[in-house]
Amino acid sequence: MQKKITEMIDIDRIVSRFKDVTVIVAGDIILDQFIWGKVSRISPEAPVPVVEVQKETVLLGGAANVVNNILSLGGRSLICGVIGDDESGRKLLDILQAKAISSDGIIVWQDHRTTVKTRVVADRRQQVVRFDLENNEQLNQKLRERSHLGEVDSVILSDYGKGLLSEDLIRGINESAKGEGRMVVVDPKMDNFDYYKGITLVTPNKSEAEIASGIKIVDEESLKRAGEKLQDRFRSQAVLITRGEEGMTLFEKGEKAVNIPTVAKEVYDVTGAGDTVVGVITLARAAGASFTEAAKIANYAAGIVVGKVGTATVTPEELKEAISRNR
Repeated sequence: MQKKITEMIDIDRIVSRFKDVTVIVAGDIILDQFIWGKVSRISPEAPVPVVEVQKETVLLGGAANVVNNILSLGGRSLICGVIGDDESGRKLLDILQAKAISSDGIIVWQDHRTTVKTRVVADRRQQVVRFDLENNEQLNQKLRERSHLGEVDSVILSDYGKGLLSEDLIRGINESAKGEGRMVVVDPKMDNFDYYKGITLVTPNKSEAEIASGIKIVDEESLKRAGEKLQDRFRSQAVLITRGEEGMTLFEKGEKAVNIPTVAKEVYDVTGAGDTVVGVITLARAAGASFTEAAKIANYAAGIVVGKVGTATVTPEELKEAISRNR
């Protein structure tokens, strides 16, 4: 079944068009910090592991990771969001500059704290703990002023629920983009489900789909009912429910639901996998792929990044190889 499906994807044609696509990503910009170490004993103070720190790394997270995934595949991308006038914000700007990513759409706000997710990882793979630093100020009017929808092919709203993407902002961007014939894709958060009406494509995970639909997904029938209810609720052209090790299911208006089995061989770290999915499916769709083709390509990309540790990206060569291997 899977081999027959992949034979239908002209991956060379689609990937060759990535360079001609520009996607704007608006949303919550996050600095992903990783503290790497090893565990050799349990603390005498409490039943917790003692991690001997060996190194620290910082990576682009949230909306910035979506942009990084698009650029890694050869597409063009602009970013709009807010960071703080603090050390973490400066680290983010340094990473963006090193990757030649324009920061023109980023607002540096003096009284705002840059969102930082810090993960302590032991023995290269095992995440011991994560702690977040953030605040949820509404700065969306400034963000709208930085959006340049006329210059792009598609828009991604990367909603991590940090308070930036308000109802007015989401609807304003959606109306502007669709008025210019642009596709709008949202990686949703459950607190904002009512904001996504009319969005072209919504990509909830299984848990988010259950909450948004009010249906517990336990089998194919409940999955089908949940997907159809989400299409009605969001009034979208398509809904892609990501289901972890069970793969993905695409619900496209006027079409039968398409189940896409996972292709991940080994899962080391799911950090940022949702960013990869939303970035790749948008890029592929804008490059001329159908919703089904784009979802399958995104599924392969996700299978690659979960086999890496940390917030990861995919190259065109890795993507082509993964699809060719399964023909």
